[in-house]
Amino acid sequence: MATTRPRETATSAAELRYAVRGMTCGACSARVQRVLERQPGVVDAEVNLATGTAVAHLEAGGDDAALREAVERAGYELVPLAAGALPDDDHDRRRRSWGLRAAVAAPAAAFLMAGMVAGDGLAGDDAYRWASFALATLVQFGVGWPFLREAARRARFGGASMDTLVAVGTLTAYLASAAALLGWVDLGGGTDPMPGDAAGHPGHLWFESSVLVIAFVSLGRYLEARATSRAGAGLRALLRLGADEATLLTPDGDASVVPVAAVRVGDLVLVRPGGRIPVDGEVVDGASSVDTAMLTGEPIPVEAGPGSHVSGGTVSLTGALTVRVTAVGGDTALARIATQVAAAQAGKGAAQRLADRVSAVFVPAVLAIAAATFAGWWIAGEPDTGFRAAVAVLVVACPCSLGLATPAALMAGLGRAAELGIVIRGVDAMERVRRVSTVVFDKTGTLTAGTPALREVVVAPGGDRDRALGLAAAVERSSEHPLARAVRAAAADLPRVPATGFTTVAGVGVRADVEGRDVMVVRPGADAGLEVHPDLRAAEERMRGGGLTTALVGWDGAAEAVLAFEDPPRPGAGGALAALRRQGLDLVLLTGDNPRAAAAAGERLGITRVLAGVMPGGKRDEVERLQRAGERVAVVGDGVNDAPALAQADLGIALGSGTDVAIETADITLVRPDLHGVATALEISRRTHRTIAQNLGWAFAYNVAAIPLAVAGMLSPAIAGAAMALSSVSVVLNALRLRRVGGRAPA
Repeated sequence: MATTRPRETATSAAELRYAVRGMTCGACSARVQRVLERQPGVVDAEVNLATGTAVAHLEAGGDDAALREAVERAGYELVPLAAGALPDDDHDRRRRSWGLRAAVAAPAAAFLMAGMVAGDGLAGDDAYRWASFALATLVQFGVGWPFLREAARRARFGGASMDTLVAVGTLTAYLASAAALLGWVDLGGGTDPMPGDAAGHPGHLWFESSVLVIAFVSLGRYLEARATSRAGAGLRALLRLGADEATLLTPDGDASVVPVAAVRVGDLVLVRPGGRIPVDGEVVDGASSVDTAMLTGEPIPVEAGPGSHVSGGTVSLTGALTVRVTAVGGDTALARIATQVAAAQAGKGAAQRLADRVSAVFVPAVLAIAAATFAGWWIAGEPDTGFRAAVAVLVVACPCSLGLATPAALMAGLGRAAELGIVIRGVDAMERVRRVSTVVFDKTGTLTAGTPALREVVVAPGGDRDRALGLAAAVERSSEHPLARAVRAAAADLPRVPATGFTTVAGVGVRADVEGRDVMVVRPGADAGLEVHPDLRAAEERMRGGGLTTALVGWDGAAEAVLAFEDPPRPGAGGALAALRRQGLDLVLLTGDNPRAAAAAGERLGITRVLAGVMPGGKRDEVERLQRAGERVAVVGDGVNDAPALAQADLGIALGSGTDVAIETADITLVRPDLHGVATALEISRRTHRTIAQNLGWAFAYNVAAIPLAVAGMLSPAIAGAAMALSSVSVVLNALRLRRVGGRAPA
């Protein structure tokens, strides 16, 4: 997830968004981006392989049609997208397709490998040789058809990719083997065998080379499709949080249910208790507690009354509101968050695989070497040897280990992470982990439990704590407010006292008749005219100064107790943060909570860098500011309000107990509510990425060492195929070491 690149939007006249069709690998996305950036009038461009999108910023006079024509000439297609829209998600279809292809190729590969291990006895059996031909034909032109098709497309437009490597190597091995089987050529054995061929052998076949390559690379494509199958689901989940309909009030007082799209700025809409607010607006009548957790992440509802601003997507809990519309559609707070997520993700093109980056040079180089090998031996008067050597060059250069290097490590690393309750989206996330220097934590629901708990009860002089708490619980028994639940939980062991006449006092709190007394529980920031003893007032100020939320309990016109609530730290949070510090990472607390509560939470958790009172858009801006200062930022969050920051971050980590949009936006998800998983996820990611780099390094080193031997005629195609299989075994064994990372998996 490369950091979103700053754009010189001041010089841009337009931002154009497209779905890109025809991309299959990192080389494709890089090629499309280069084509776009070279066009006149383009300020910059970003192409995202995972979501299949491109964003281009054009100066005045830039030509959209010219962009699409240029990309079409390169072999791809641009389809315009509306703002906030995503292309049709075909990752599930691709995942199923590649999974089926890998499943078909696997038994064929196992059959051919068995013959290879058995040696000349089985390899010389006619029935086995013709069965190998039939299986290889099925795999080459059935399972491997996408590689052949894409290689042909890339060649038509003058490009190359991983598909070209696979197609050239496997097709050469297949055609040469078929020719040898049919007796058209002799590529091994006879009176002048090459090293590794048995004298008198009827001609070695290496169908296993083509089948193994296709099987391994198909498995890799399946894993990639699975890792990116939900790349755009987070944004779709976010947009679904908005209401589809609104109750529109007409000037004569009638109410009618209309689609949200029909509502205009200045209209009046009615929001009933328990209803989702459909638009941004200002309350003109009514009062209610509004659940804003989906935007702010804070569990304590906000009191709303005339003059209060409310946001679309939030929920009115206790009362009816009449709201004058101030923003609709793309101008609402929810839509702006969705736009921020989309904008941040646009700069996160999947990191190009090393094989993709070099394929444009590697493929023609191997073809040239093979041709030169044949020509050199032909000039030397040994065309048969030259042909065998040229085929050996193509076979030994076939990217079997390249195709296996990444999926083998991913299978081991991601499988181990899954055992430990960690879901990592793929190799791109692992590449970014090693660069992370700073971990930014959301507070509510991430470092804290996300559920208020009663921490302290202070009574007026001469008062009784249990009596005050018992009366408060009696009143709150009919309320679903989060603070009411905390009061009931704290009074669970006290005698149950009946209450009647429960009433919600808008903007103030709740009241009920308990044992003949009019008992009130007054919400934070109000006193309902109750007389408050100076000792209680001092206790209230002390509690608020410590970052706690307070409420008053009173009867007979006087406050009798003050209740203090806090969102307690998540179990194990302190130890998890200590583990990250031992990894040399800086920690930051970023929250929409008030500064006093945030500072108190930071002190309890040992985090000295605290950024409080930051709203959703501001969280993304703070992450971007840290990135501009040179820090590589991982963000850990759980709410909708964290989604823009998770998307903007170099690495996003979400708790599985959080909202769907946070989980879908993140690169890593902790299934278990254990923050120790953050440190474990980073360790597994680093180790897996390192293993991938080692595997790719071995694969390239193998090619560098083996190709000269093949050119010199020191390798027959049979030995070349065996060497290629050995390189594959080596990367698998290296990947299996990841099974030991992270200690013993939890039961």
